[in-house]
Amino acid sequence: MTQFRTLDDAPSLAGKTALVRVDFNVPMEGGKVTEDTRLRVALPTIQKLRDAGAKVALLAHFDRPKGQRVPSMSLRPVVDDLENLLGAPVRFAEDCVGDEAKAILADVDPGGVALLENVRFHTGEEKNDPAFAAQLAELGDLYVNDAFSAAHRAHASTEGLARLLPAYAGESMRRELEALDRALGNPDKPVLGIVGGAKVSTKLDLLKNLVGKLDLLVIGGGMANTFLFAQGIDIGGSLAERDMAGTAREILAEAEARGCEILLPLDVVVATEVRPGAETRTVLAREEIGDDEKILDAGPLTVEKLVKAMALSRTLIWNGPLGVFEVPPFDAATVKAAQAAGQLAKSGAITAVAGGGDTVAALHHAGVADDMTFVSTAGGAFLEWMEGKPLPGVEALRA
Repeated sequence: MTQFRTLDDAPSLAGKTALVRVDFNVPMEGGKVTEDTRLRVALPTIQKLRDAGAKVALLAHFDRPKGQRVPSMSLRPVVDDLENLLGAPVRFAEDCVGDEAKAILADVDPGGVALLENVRFHTGEEKNDPAFAAQLAELGDLYVNDAFSAAHRAHASTEGLARLLPAYAGESMRRELEALDRALGNPDKPVLGIVGGAKVSTKLDLLKNLVGKLDLLVIGGGMANTFLFAQGIDIGGSLAERDMAGTAREILAEAEARGCEILLPLDVVVATEVRPGAETRTVLAREEIGDDEKILDAGPLTVEKLVKAMALSRTLIWNGPLGVFEVPPFDAATVKAAQAAGQLAKSGAITAVAGGGDTVAALHHAGVADDMTFVSTAGGAFLEWMEGKPLPGVEALRA
C-alpha cells in the first residue's frame, strides 16, 4: 500500500492540540440529530488522541451555507449527541477561527474535546484560501484528517491545512484507505466489480477505469439497459440513454482489449409500472419486450451466474444496485447478490468492499451491510477514487 502518515507515526501528543477534520454533516430534523453514524465513526480517532493527552479540536462542515453564517446550519446541535457518545464534555466554539476559537481551546484541558463552528460559514473554506487555512493552523500543533468523505474536495480544512501542519490520517481515514487498497490498489485476484445505477453518462470515468483493473465487470440497473440497447436488443419502454449507445460499444471493446469480461443481464424482470407488488414477468434479455414494458431488475439466471462468479473471485468491489431495489419485487436480484456477497465475505472467502449511497442502502435492505469486509459511506469521494482520480485530502497525507 502507498504509505500515508497515520497517528502511529506522530511523535508525543501529550499537551498538543490536534485539529481533526471530521464529517459531521449528519441528518437533522428540528435541530436534532436523527442518525449518528458519522459521529460514531469519528470516536476511535477522538479517543486515541484523548488517551495520548492531546486536546482535540474538531473541524467540520454542515450543509451548504456558501460562506454565510446561517443559524440553521450551526453545528451546535451535534454537541449533546457527541457528549453522550464520548461520555465526556464537549466545548463548543461559536467560530472556527480567531479569538473565540482560541479562547475555547485555551480553556480545554489535555484530553479534552472542543467542536468548532461550521467551517463553511467562511468563504475561504471552499476556496481553499491560504489566509483562511493559516487562521485554522494558528489553533493547533498538528492536523488529522478523519473525513474521507470530504477528501475529494481541495478545501482549506481538507487540503490547505494539511500543508501547514504535520498531517496524519485518522483511524477512520486509515481504515478506508486500507480497504480501498485491498479492493483496487493491490487486490487478490480474480477481481469482480459490480456497477449499477441509472445512467452510463454519470459513470463513464468509473467504467473506463475499471475495465483496466477488473477480471469481470457486472453491469446492472438502468445503465445495463443502455448496453443492451447498444447491442441491438429491443428494451421496450425501459429507462436507457439511447444516445450513449456508441459510448457503450466503445467501453465493451476496451474491456475486451484489456482482458476484462463484461456480464450484462442474461434475463430480466419486466413490468408496465413501477409500484410495490406490480405484476411482472421474467424473460431472456434477447426476447421480445413490449413497448409498454420496462426492465426493472435482473433475472434469476443473471443472479445465478453472478453468484458463481463471486465464488470464484477473491475480491469484490460494488457500486450501484442491480434493479429498482427500493420497490419490491424489483429488489430480488440485488438482495440475492448482496446476501451471497455477505456470506462469502463473512467466511473470509473474498474481500468485499462496497460504497455509494444507493449501494449502502441496498446492503442494509438486504441485511448484510455488517457482513461485508468494508462499506464506505463516503459517496462522492468513493466514486472518484473508483474512477482513479487523486483525492486532494488524501494526497496531502502521503508519507
